[in-house]
Amino acid sequence: MKRTNSAPESQSLFGFDNGEQTCEVPATALVPVTVPETNYLPSPEPLSVTALTQQLKYVLEPQFQNILVVGEVSRPSPSNGHLYFALKDDDAVLNTCIWRSKLQRAKFDIRDGLEVICRGKIEIYDKRGSYSLIVESIEPKGIGSLELAFRQLYERLSADGLFDERRKRPLPMFPRNVVLITAEHKAAANDFIRVLGNRTQRVDVLLAPTKVQGEGAAAGIANIIKCVNAIAETGAIRADVIVITRGGGSKEDLWTFNEEVVVRAVVTSAIPVISAIGHEIDVSLCDLAADLRAFT
Repeated sequence: MKRTNSAPESQSLFGFDNGEQTCEVPATALVPVTVPETNYLPSPEPLSVTALTQQLKYVLEPQFQNILVVGEVSRPSPSNGHLYFALKDDDAVLNTCIWRSKLQRAKFDIRDGLEVICRGKIEIYDKRGSYSLIVESIEPKGIGSLELAFRQLYERLSADGLFDERRKRPLPMFPRNVVLITAEHKAAANDFIRVLGNRTQRVDVLLAPTKVQGEGAAAGIANIIKCVNAIAETGAIRADVIVITRGGGSKEDLWTFNEEVVVRAVVTSAIPVISAIGHEIDVSLCDLAADLRAFT
């Protein structure tokens, strides 16, 4: 941390922004697949089960390598980080699997009864004589995945009382020592100090630069909040209030401030927290958990 005395893109896997638009099955994805003619004619000799299954695998799998399938999730069952479930409609059921590496990319919870669109491929399993859809990507039908993830997490954290107004701490009338958590580049900090300097000359600002988007950003912000509280408790620094801020961006750019680890760090901070994330229309879970939301 450095002490400063104030003088005072994302496209979804379906080809559009999954944070802002809804996801529907492209009409071209629903065109039936035509299996080409093959030389597999009825044999005068009986086929073994293995031979028949291998022929089916050889003919069918190449035709269903990159398909979109829409259906309702049924009986999701996690196992070793993977997720197995049935994808169904009114007349049929399709065994479906998402491997761990793909599942980790899904922001939302895949729940029973949720209607989804899956992109993937068909695999035939010789030993079981069955076939499954192996999912490469998954989106909720009719709503962006980030929007659904936001709603699901808001619902769960609300049940824990994290957004309860009665829990929030009062801010000091005239804070003298501010810890500023913001982007690593100097522009964000300079903007904050400039605006603060226009209002008062009597505030010390302690800078805590960190990543504000991308991998590891949420954990970094949460760790700084915890460290500031721990150091302030020893008396090594004075901190009347913590300010977390960053400029505007897409939903994906601002997603760090919707991560549960950030929200819980804000809630458990003994030092009051002000959240100033994005523009006025950008509402994050960090904003809702903070003791005060401010506009940037």
